[in-house]
Amino acid sequence: MTVFPTLGLFFSLSLLVALLLAVIVLVPWLRASRQKNVAVDNQLLDLNVAVFRERLAELATDKDNGTIDTAHYEQQKLELERQLLDAQKQVAPMVAPSVKSRLIIIVWVPVLAFMAYFLISDRTPVFELWQAEDKVGQVADDLLTGKIDQPPAWAIENGQQLISAMQTNVYRHADDPDRWMRLSELFLSLEATDSAIESLSRAYRLSPDNEEIATTYAQISFFANQGQIDANSRRVLEGVLAKNPQHEGAQMLMAMGEARANNFAQARGWIARLRESIAAKPGDHSQALDSLDTLSANIDTQEQQASQGIDVTVHINSSLLPLVKADDVLFVAIRDVAGGPPYAAKRLPISSIKQGKAEVRLSDLDAMMPGRTIHRARADKVQLAVVARISHSGNAVAESGDLSGNPVVIGADVNAVNVEINQQVP
Repeated sequence: MTVFPTLGLFFSLSLLVALLLAVIVLVPWLRASRQKNVAVDNQLLDLNVAVFRERLAELATDKDNGTIDTAHYEQQKLELERQLLDAQKQVAPMVAPSVKSRLIIIVWVPVLAFMAYFLISDRTPVFELWQAEDKVGQVADDLLTGKIDQPPAWAIENGQQLISAMQTNVYRHADDPDRWMRLSELFLSLEATDSAIESLSRAYRLSPDNEEIATTYAQISFFANQGQIDANSRRVLEGVLAKNPQHEGAQMLMAMGEARANNFAQARGWIARLRESIAAKPGDHSQALDSLDTLSANIDTQEQQASQGIDVTVHINSSLLPLVKADDVLFVAIRDVAGGPPYAAKRLPISSIKQGKAEVRLSDLDAMMPGRTIHRARADKVQLAVVARISHSGNAVAESGDLSGNPVVIGADVNAVNVEINQQVP
């Protein structure tokens, strides 16, 4: 078995500390062997003498005042003297241990310390992390500091080692936003989107004025949130645009986000700003302008589809409001009464509920599958129902403890409906 520097250093220091503790335990015995027949200082002796003198003075005063007679005075004085003599005792010195006893202590303190360390829990992950740091720790640091763009072939023979070393490196330099940024790139390459967003969030908090970090953070959050701009992403993008109103990446995200939220007028406003900014630049930008035309056409189509949607007002029974949690999720869907996948569905944060009510619009834009839309269902005369549920776990499938309501059947000409969430899933 190869001896790793980190592992060897750890055990060397551990052994040194264990031996030091053993010596500390032996020091009193060593002192006792050099101080034989030396009485142990009685710390109460001085106090006893002081009390004796004070009590004797009180007795003399009582005698002078006539409170007690001479016989009683002599009796009390004699009793005090006996008590003082009893307090003046010598304690036999501690018996010095034998050489064998000392050796047992020196050996068993380190042995018991090592046994406790290994038996309390499995230390294999710790040893594997030390092994990774010894092998690819420098490579991880070079990657995170931008000294190299790609790790050498030998460093990626065990990808888990490199990932562990990079994560450990970042946490050791937790105040470096660039390391968090590069760590997010690693997570994105591994399709670990949630971890990438968390890394970008930390990088943004450390360096909120960095446009690259802010834009990347908003972009990854945008696509991870299925093309929707949440409150946090909007705040980040507005911060970028406040410092740089012509930032095209931020403008494009705002345009797509507003279109996804059915705010079509605002989306067109962002597209107009983008078109003006691109047209003002020298050179041929016809391809970029054509892309904006395509986006505008898509927005027109989306607006037409949204206009044919169904407005759903979700009410929550007041008795269930105490059961709603801050991280719950609201699901609203339109489905076939006979069952099957929904024709339209939305997953909304619980913050969309204001004063026990939420207003949601479902249309063909919210279809789960391209060919399974509300428009097609009505053309096929499918009996539709609107359902709403508050999920504690965020899963699309109902679970015990979720809050739900009875499905509300809607006719072919109904474009608005009220749904009440009034029960808890058993």
